[in-house]
Amino acid sequence: MLFRQFFDTNSSTYTYLIASGKGREALIIDPVKEQVPQYLVAIEQLELRLVRAIDTHTHADHVTGLGDLRDATGCATMMGEFTKAECVSQSVREGELIDVDGIKLGALYTPGHTDESFSFVLNPQAPYAVFTGDVLLIRGTGRTDFQNGDPEKSWDSIVNKLFRLPDETLVYPAHDYKGWTVSTIGEEKRFNPRIAGKTRAQYVEIMRNLHLPDPRLMDVAIPANLACGKTR
Repeated sequence: MLFRQFFDTNSSTYTYLIASGKGREALIIDPVKEQVPQYLVAIEQLELRLVRAIDTHTHADHVTGLGDLRDATGCATMMGEFTKAECVSQSVREGELIDVDGIKLGALYTPGHTDESFSFVLNPQAPYAVFTGDVLLIRGTGRTDFQNGDPEKSWDSIVNKLFRLPDETLVYPAHDYKGWTVSTIGEEKRFNPRIAGKTRAQYVEIMRNLHLPDPRLMDVAIPANLACGKTR
């Protein structure tokens, strides 16, 4: 398997490029508009053909690269079925399998950070990794105070869905602010300070009292992302 992890310093966003091998079809998860030229260089140098570009949710801190990648490569753009972004080529339901040249992603509905967030499990028959978007971060969880976020749903998505994956499943989030690149489900069960040893009520109380400022680009990013990154 060919796997590349990209990082956008302005928004601390991780983007993942995956293919079964050099010269094969590929997919990309959570692309950032400003980084599209870098992705295209990697795609060209690895002789890949990008066929799917996926967003885990409507991001509020950066503009998506979905539309630019579709223009440049002809790839299909995808989000979960509850997205309000009518510009995507295809929406996916929970349990649906995305198969790109042998790379299999299982769609998992994981609301909480937003009401339309999905995670994607790599090789769902024997989970190898999960791309969690913002619902589960490394030693943290995504905020729940805008875009119809809900701490109760966040708890359910993490504890009753993601934490049911095998402990050795790798966790690849859409963001990290501390320099971590990967975790595992087992690590997050044991060491995530918002969840480990906490009750549901304690978690909800924590999330309702974060009092974080709005993302700097939120007023620009959300409407742009509902148009697949096309800004006027």
